[in-house]
Amino acid sequence: MKKRMTILAAFLALSLAACGGASESSSSNGEKESFQPSKPIEVIAPAGPGGGWDTTARTVAKVLEEEQLIDQRMAVVNKPGGGGAVGWAYVHGKKSDPHTLFVTSPPILFVPLNGQSELDHNDFTPIAGVIADYAAFIVSADSPFNSMSDLVNALKEDPQSVSVVGDSAPGSMDHLVFVKAAKAAGVDVKQLKYVSAQDGNGMSMLLGGKVDVYSTGLAEATEQARAGKVKVLAITAPDRLEGDVISTFPTLKEQGIDDEFIVWRGFMGPPEMDEAAVTYYENAILDMMETDTWKEQRDNFGWTDNFMASDEFKAHLDEEYEVMKEIMEEIGLVN
Repeated sequence: MKKRMTILAAFLALSLAACGGASESSSSNGEKESFQPSKPIEVIAPAGPGGGWDTTARTVAKVLEEEQLIDQRMAVVNKPGGGGAVGWAYVHGKKSDPHTLFVTSPPILFVPLNGQSELDHNDFTPIAGVIADYAAFIVSADSPFNSMSDLVNALKEDPQSVSVVGDSAPGSMDHLVFVKAAKAAGVDVKQLKYVSAQDGNGMSMLLGGKVDVYSTGLAEATEQARAGKVKVLAITAPDRLEGDVISTFPTLKEQGIDDEFIVWRGFMGPPEMDEAAVTYYENAILDMMETDTWKEQRDNFGWTDNFMASDEFKAHLDEEYEVMKEIMEEIGLVN
């Protein structure tokens, strides 16, 4: 009996040691408990309704919910102002909160460079890159401009004779994309007449005859072109795109302007977001991009898949920052 008790005690000791060893191994490998959102997720679109940020945020949130890839409601909230700075300040105040995300794109680089925000991409947590989009320069259906050549000729004759509206602040994306293209075409860009419609009513201003040209995203241009309300003078893609309606949009390059601009979009979170939460959202987005629901929405807007995991997205932001800084210094937009 004593011998049997000794054997049992030894067995229990070995079992406990094995369990302790497994726990210690798990800790030494840096494994963490998995994250699951415990309440609705706030998705910030740092601009008014209808723009590229808003469209991306609402589309991604809708697909994630419909495909049940995130088991919480995703509430999209618009926080316009300052070319994105108002929304960024709000998210920055949510330090380490895993239930707050925001959609981002090149303005997270432009706006700090032009002095409109003290916060830049380094002040947030990269989650994932999602899509590549393109900008479009459009005019109303009854505009005298029928091509970029028409528009460029008018701008060369008198840069102040044409008003260009965008839904971002001066020195931010809608402005800078047009400036970059106009400069490539030989226009004196320092004299351009740019109107900022940060409340997201740039399209209304164009259709109402208050401005001549609207610098916007491809998705916004496609919707109105399909309805016959606007003419798309050019898009910033390197080549013509495939798809209903968008295949008719000419590129800058095919009109003799050696310029292109890729509008990447992705998601970031507040500073110091837990790695487990980052991985959770990163994986959910990657899974989403494999669904037919996403592919249908993506193709409808003329987007291109451009997934980047968190680390890759951070490296991309760092590289793009240096590129944008050089461009903005060249055209005198760095504050």
